[in-house]
Formats: sequence, structure tokens, C-alpha cells
Amino acid sequence: MNDTLVTLVGYVATQIDYKETATGPSARFRFAVTPRYFDRRKDVWADGPTSFYTVWARRALAVNLAGSVAVGEPLVVHGRLRVRDDPPDGEGNRWFSADIDATAIGHDLNRGTAAFRRVVKADPPLMATQKAAVV
Repeated sequence: MNDTLVTLVGYVATQIDYKETATGPSARFRFAVTPRYFDRRKDVWADGPTSFYTVWARRALAVNLAGSVAVGEPLVVHGRLRVRDDPPDGEGNRWFSADIDATAIGHDLNRGTAAFRRVVKADPPLMATQKAAVV
């Protein structure tokens, strides 16, 4: 209800790490976001500092992500922002990291083209049995 939803535009920085888990498919990758700004003193566009996020995808999104995305491709990612505060290490340094629990991921069509292929879902066994009983 009070989640922070974000939409990020950037590039895939690492290979997709896809795993089948007890709770279903899961995938993650690092996502690089570099803001652009106009430098008025130099009269040119310049890059700001790059931020990196770990993007997590679950279930069908994870399966489709693993079959559709490669390193270096431009994406638009939408999801819940999660900031982790890791405990201090042996030297007293605290680490923060930003994760995105993705609800939608797509190629950035400002930077290229894509060919969409709809995934056809099979009937679950229970539904198939019920349909056969009705006929």
C-alpha cells in the first residue's frame, strides 16, 4: 500500500541470473542508470554519475526476462524500490543497496525496435478436467 514505485530507464549491466526456486522462477540482474543533463557552461549534453540497481523478477516475468534480455540492452523497469541497510562490516563501514522488485520490464523503444511474442499459457490440469466433465 505504501510502497515506493519507481520507473527507471537504463541498460542491463550483467547477465540475467535465472533460477528455479521452491516458490517459483526467479531472476535478477544489475541495472545501470546514467542521467543526462545539459552543461550550460560547455553548451553540450553530459552524463551524470551512474547508479546501479539490482532488479528482481519473479514467476512469469522472470521466465520471459531470461528469454528476452541480454547485457547492454536498453530497458524500462517499473517496480517497488527496496533500500537495504546492511550491518556494519569489521571496519565499521555501513553499506546501502537499492533493489527493485519489478512488476514490468520492457525494451526502451526510443533506442531500438523489438518484436513482441505473446506467451500462450496452457490450461492447468484441474481446469482441463473440469472442462472435459462439462462437455
